[in-house]
Amino acid sequence: MKLFPYAHATHPQWRMAAALVLAQLRAQMALPAYAATPSLGLLYITDHYAGQAQAILDHLSAELPEITDWSGTVGVGIAANNVEYFDEPALAVMLCDLSPDQYRVFSGVAPLPASGSEPSGFVAHTALLHADPGAHDLGELIAEVAERTQSGYVFGGLVGSRSASVQFAASSAGHLRGQGAVGGVFSGGISGVAFGPDVELISRVTQGAQPINRERTITAVDGNLVLELDGEPALDVLLRELGVSLAQPQQAMERLRRTLVGLTLPQHRPADAPAQRHARGQFGPEVMVRHIIGLDPARHGVAVAEHPPLGARLAFCERHAQAARADLIRVCSEIREELEPETLGMGSSMVADDPEPAAARHIVGAIYVSCSGRGGLHFGAPSAELQIVRRALGDVPLVGFFAGGEIAHQQLYGYTGVLTVFTAPA
Repeated sequence: MKLFPYAHATHPQWRMAAALVLAQLRAQMALPAYAATPSLGLLYITDHYAGQAQAILDHLSAELPEITDWSGTVGVGIAANNVEYFDEPALAVMLCDLSPDQYRVFSGVAPLPASGSEPSGFVAHTALLHADPGAHDLGELIAEVAERTQSGYVFGGLVGSRSASVQFAASSAGHLRGQGAVGGVFSGGISGVAFGPDVELISRVTQGAQPINRERTITAVDGNLVLELDGEPALDVLLRELGVSLAQPQQAMERLRRTLVGLTLPQHRPADAPAQRHARGQFGPEVMVRHIIGLDPARHGVAVAEHPPLGARLAFCERHAQAARADLIRVCSEIREELEPETLGMGSSMVADDPEPAAARHIVGAIYVSCSGRGGLHFGAPSAELQIVRRALGDVPLVGFFAGGEIAHQQLYGYTGVLTVFTAPA
């Protein structure tokens, strides 16, 4: 497998940006190290181009007829190797050198079938997801797609757009079986690409929030209102940990606006979570970060943007740029260790349970989905987040987008980054 051609550009006119992207792609496809005949394209655009999504897909499909399948979406920003495009018109494309029998593009009108149920015998091992944040029962949709894969692991993000929330899902010359006259651009629901077992992936979640104090168990809850933590009124715990009082409302509200909650559901809690968190002072991938949406002084409760069950673990937290940087470096280091198992003794990936050390591998392409609340400015400078990734992984093909929520495992995250790399034998 060769390197995936990729390109990115910004311009007020989408046709000019597309021309720049096409020129870059064609130049790379002529190089020996890059794939010359890929068939799957990943397309990410900023919301400045959302109204021209169909025209952009039609144009790229016509100019790259060898690309029979397309997937992608829109974000408030998009990512490429070493650069972020925020609040400006831009697009990024990566052409994946994968065997057509090892992936399937799917959407709401052409859903991913249950693993192994296709007449062709295609078996989905994992999947890249793009989902509309307004979709009904979104969590159930994500879980349903995950259940249709062998690994149960899916990754991706929610559409992030201030205008049209569109997704790209096209195959067989721009059309999916069953979608009729639709041209491969959708609104609502969920779409993406399922990958077969022969597509080697490594995927990691990086957190952007840091716990203020220790985790506690939710011992009383009413819907989204957390009433007790370890048997103590939740609001009392929150105010004590923040060092504020409702008797001084202005000071308290300023601090509360910066405070979030990290939730760990009972079924997602690893046995060694306490030791890991104490050692790193930060969250692991089992934690979902959610907003505090209100206080109930009468019931001494804290309302959160989730419906946590009894027994779930909760830690109050805050966004922390230094912790986010350190955690991003950590996950990149873990990926590099997995790529060199013979040297560093790491031989398993997140989406494959293989106890035997694998041969050394290299990255041929990467997808990075980050929260729209992260990006370079959160890390101290424009494009700083992607520059961290490049310094850690090297100059590898990479595209992605800044999402309204991130997907990994079978969970919906916030303030995280999900980095997934395609690998091949070194």
